[in-house]
Amino acid sequence: MKNNTLPYRTLAGVAAILIIVLYFIPVWWVALQSIQYPKSMYPRGIRIDFKYNGVYNGCKGQMEREELSANQEGANCLVEMNAINHFIGMYHIVQGVNRDKNREYPIYYVFNTKKDTQGHEIVDPDTGKPIEVNVTPTSLIVLDYIMHSSPYIFIVFFFMVLIFAFSKKKLFGWLAIIPSLVPFYFLGVYTYYLYWYGHHLSLHGGGAFRGIKPFMPTVFGEGKVAQFTTSSYPYYGFFVALVIFALLIIAVLLKRKSLKDATT
Repeated sequence: MKNNTLPYRTLAGVAAILIIVLYFIPVWWVALQSIQYPKSMYPRGIRIDFKYNGVYNGCKGQMEREELSANQEGANCLVEMNAINHFIGMYHIVQGVNRDKNREYPIYYVFNTKKDTQGHEIVDPDTGKPIEVNVTPTSLIVLDYIMHSSPYIFIVFFFMVLIFAFSKKKLFGWLAIIPSLVPFYFLGVYTYYLYWYGHHLSLHGGGAFRGIKPFMPTVFGEGKVAQFTTSSYPYYGFFVALVIFALLIIAVLLKRKSLKDATT
């Protein structure tokens, strides 16, 4: 029987294109609402958008706020979100490739002063200032590394799909499974780091709300932390990722059938 490669190659080709598109679009969003941030100022709340390569400001357009009247881009909700997180003792958000290039260190870096055995600060004799030590948690450095590596990861996914589509070897018949799981990679990392942030509230002594116990931030849906109502939902990019998953799983099944038919 003739080996029919067109169906699975077509599906794989569409998936490969969508993988490239997916890298550039937001996949999830989170917003906070409270009486301090009324909808007249922040119609969509204090909102941030997540991409595979970083975290971005989710506030768009000019807000109805006098001090922002000259700012056509509106408020920077990423800055506002970091301020709120700082208030309850959370670490700064790792912004990935969206980091401020003018800063010597990423905003999430944490420094402490070096101390002697008696607890006194050690002063640098050349500058006369206390010696600073980088005490940034390893988990945040790993997250930043993942985000900065995402362009290369997506390129690898793209070529894995092409190899799957155009190789006739059975060895590569399952190769598309790895890039097909792209929505679940995001969910896994996102969920883990929400847990991590919610269980590490020790920044600057625990913030203003030291009575807040470690908690699991809302992954999906509505939640509440202190006086803030939180919303966490998939954005259109996540549905693109699900389409990629569906296309590649179907393509794998069609290729298996095609290879099987070719040997009969």
